[in-house]
Amino acid sequence: MQRSDFRCFHRLRVRWSEVDIQKIVFNAHYLTYADCAMTEYWRALAFPYEAGMQALGGEVYLKKASIEYHASARLDDLLDVGMRCARVGTTSLVFQAAMFAGERLLVTVELVYVFADPATQTKRAVPPALRAMIEHFEAGGEMVELHVGSWATLGRDATALRMAVFVQEQGIDPALELDAHDAAAVHAVAYNRLGQPVATARLLYEAPGDARIGRMAVHRVLRGQRWGRLVLDAMVQAARERGDAQVTLHAQRSAEPFYRHAGFEAVGEPFDEVGIPHITMRCSLRGG
Repeated sequence: MQRSDFRCFHRLRVRWSEVDIQKIVFNAHYLTYADCAMTEYWRALAFPYEAGMQALGGEVYLKKASIEYHASARLDDLLDVGMRCARVGTTSLVFQAAMFAGERLLVTVELVYVFADPATQTKRAVPPALRAMIEHFEAGGEMVELHVGSWATLGRDATALRMAVFVQEQGIDPALELDAHDAAAVHAVAYNRLGQPVATARLLYEAPGDARIGRMAVHRVLRGQRWGRLVLDAMVQAARERGDAQVTLHAQRSAEPFYRHAGFEAVGEPFDEVGIPHITMRCSLRGG
């Protein structure tokens, strides 16, 4: 196998606890590495595993795992673990993992899963929606669909995601989460291929020529997969199209690097908002 055979990769560094006395990775840990890459694969599909499997009415169970060793991974090696789906059968799914140090192939793993009823663990046919999702991903397709529109059309799904992120995860008072600005705002919601919302944001009219982005939320288990950047870019583009000169937002301090990477700069001093440290950030749209 070669790196070019894979679209999904998970990077990890070999830790002290994973090596033997020769500082070579103990063989059983390669299955753990493959399992980490399997989790990353579902994330790359914009598929929140627990909620996604509930929607599909089943679960996948590992039936067989086989490993072939080509070379050893050693302490502090940076490994790129590629994961792909090689075949979707009637009730089974075959995945292949390959572990690389640079371009050097170290280990290959084959994992055979069975789709089954979670209550009885009896086999079920792989749902067409899951089959189509995997095939679309392996063919290089985009895994989310972006919708930009009004609160009337997107409010229900935006609310569900915002409540999960801001209220349930971050502990913000639900009375503060939804406000009168939603009705007049432009909203963006990104959906996965099961129609589940995975990211959202809104765009407000702040002042003449000044737009404000807020309520940026990404499903907890799908962060780091471009979906947040997708909705952020959509809101910036919407502001540009209506002629705004700049876009302002209040960024949680933990997300400041994300916004900097998207072209925003910090303005002023940090402040507290709903009990969470924030900072004002701004992006100029002039000349863009």
